[in-house]
Amino acid sequence: MITSEKALEIILTQTEDFGVEKIDFKDSLGRILKEEIVADRDFPPFHRASMDGIAITVEPFNKGIRKFKIEGVQAAGSPQLTLEDPINCIEVMTGAMAPVNSEAVIPYELVEIKNGVAKVNTNDIKYFQNIHRKGLDRKKEEILISKNTIISAAEIGVLATVGKNTVQVARNPKVMLISTGDELVEIDQTPADYQIRRSNIHTLVAILDRINIKADTIHIADDKPLLKQKIEKILNNYDVLLFSGAVSKGKFDYLPEVLDELGVEKLFHKVRQRPGKPFWFGKKEDTTVFAFPGNPVSTFVSCMKYFYPWFQRSAGLNYQNNNFAILAKDFNFKPDLTYFLQVKLENKNGQLLANPIAGHGSGDLANLVDNDAFIELPTGKQSFSKGEVFPLIEYR
Repeated sequence: MITSEKALEIILTQTEDFGVEKIDFKDSLGRILKEEIVADRDFPPFHRASMDGIAITVEPFNKGIRKFKIEGVQAAGSPQLTLEDPINCIEVMTGAMAPVNSEAVIPYELVEIKNGVAKVNTNDIKYFQNIHRKGLDRKKEEILISKNTIISAAEIGVLATVGKNTVQVARNPKVMLISTGDELVEIDQTPADYQIRRSNIHTLVAILDRINIKADTIHIADDKPLLKQKIEKILNNYDVLLFSGAVSKGKFDYLPEVLDELGVEKLFHKVRQRPGKPFWFGKKEDTTVFAFPGNPVSTFVSCMKYFYPWFQRSAGLNYQNNNFAILAKDFNFKPDLTYFLQVKLENKNGQLLANPIAGHGSGDLANLVDNDAFIELPTGKQSFSKGEVFPLIEYR
C-alpha cells in the first residue's frame, strides 16, 4: 500500500498528450488554449473618448477661456472629425474617436450648453483627461493571451475583439465512466429494499463536466465473463476508463482480476488514505484506467484528487494545488492515513476557515451537500490543531 503522495506522483508520470483541435471561440469556455493570441492592432486602436462631453484643446482653456462654440458632434462608430478652431469644441460620445486637435474631454456634468455654446464649470483640466490613448492597453503584435491559459469569460471577450472566431485548444480525452454492481438500479426506478439508485456515475459525469469533458457511461453487472467482454471492447475505443466499484476484496469484486487478464498493467492498488483506500490505477498502451472504490464519498474525492491533476498535466498545465484553508476546530484522527476531511468553508476577516463536518463514513453521500470541500490531513500525526493550514480540494 502506497501513500497518497506517491500515488499522485505515479499518476502524473502517466499523462498523455491528446493533441490539439480547432473549435469555434464561442464553444471554448473552460477549454485550455493551445496558441498565443496577439493583438491585431493597437488597444485601443485610436484615441478614444472615455466619457460623454465636449472635446477641447487645452491651451485656450489654460489661458482662461471657459466658453467654447460647438463645431459638431463626434458619435461613436463614425469617422474622426477635426477640431478646426482651437477656441471651439466638439461634442463627443463615450467610445468615439477623439477629434483631431482635441486634447481633453470635459464631461457633460461640468458643462452648460446653450445656443450652440458650451460653458465649462471647472478650473482643473489636464492633457488627455478622459481620453483613452491609442495603444495604452496593448500594442499591435503584443501577446494578449498566453498558450495554456484556461479560457474564461474574459478570454472570450478578447478572442472576439481580435476577430479570432476559431481557436486551437487541447483535445479532451475520450472517457468512459463505468459503474458495477447488482445492487444498483437506474434513477427512474424504485429500488427494492436491497438495492440503491445508480448515483456515483452521475456524480462523475458532473465532476468531469466542470472541466468540459463530456463522458460516456455504462453499467455492467457483477458477472466476470460479461465484465471482461465489455471492458475489452471499451479499452480499445477510449483514452480513459473511470470505474466506480468492484476493486475491494468482496467476493464479487472482479475488476482487478479482469483488468490483469486483459493486459492492463497495475501501477498500484490500495492507497494509505481515507476514504478511498482500495483505489486501483493502471495502464494498457495509450489507455489509462482509474478504478475508484464504490462508496460515493470515495469516488468523489478520489476523482478530484487524482483525475483532475492527471488531466491538467496531460493538457499541458503545470499542476499545483495552491488552495489551502485554516482548520477552524481541533480534530483527531487515529489511523496513520491521509484523511480527506469534509469541511464547511467560511471566509472570516480575510481568512478561509475550514469547519469539520465529518459525516458517517464513505457511504454518507448526503453529507457532501452539507460541505464545500475536503481538507487534506497528512499521515504521521493523530491530532490536528485549530489554526493549522492544510491543502484544500474545493467542489463548490
